[in-house]
Amino acid sequence: MTWVGRERRSSSIDVEAMKVFTGGERVRLEGLYVRVSGSHGEESWLQAQRKELRATSTGEIVKVFVGRACGLGEDRPGLSRLLRGVADGSVSVVRVTHEDRLARFGVDWLTHVLSVYGASLEVLHPKKLSSRDELLEDFVSLVTTFAGRLYGMRSAENRRRLLAESGQCDAGRAA
Repeated sequence: MTWVGRERRSSSIDVEAMKVFTGGERVRLEGLYVRVSGSHGEESWLQAQRKELRATSTGEIVKVFVGRACGLGEDRPGLSRLLRGVADGSVSVVRVTHEDRLARFGVDWLTHVLSVYGASLEVLHPKKLSSRDELLEDFVSLVTTFAGRLYGMRSAENRRRLLAESGQCDAGRAA
């Protein structure tokens, strides 16, 4: 709060934070985040994550945020919606089944961003690896992600080439 003349003014974030307190105890406003790496055909994985997170919830589930993208990508609408919910105070606890569902790398940065807004991260199944094993797992994850992107680019190039050879590209443009 700041004083402006004889008035006290609060930011909207502070006002929202004050609203979630009831009787001195903070209400858990849970945002559940589920993610799959592919964009198609992995609905059962999303459902399994949702079910496990709902079953272990100890607060009010505000919303289930869904991500369908690579954990390294920056274009992640589901994660962006989750972070907006944290920023506006409607989510105070972010819950995921595994840390890599939130992001492959940079989870510490995301945890810091959450804490700036008074929110926290809960991981149902935290990693229990030695430093060496964690580094090896990060390396394998990195190679897997880049291989997937490379194969995806090749696949898209091959699709374009095949369409061009068959003459479908020109027919689609004329329409």
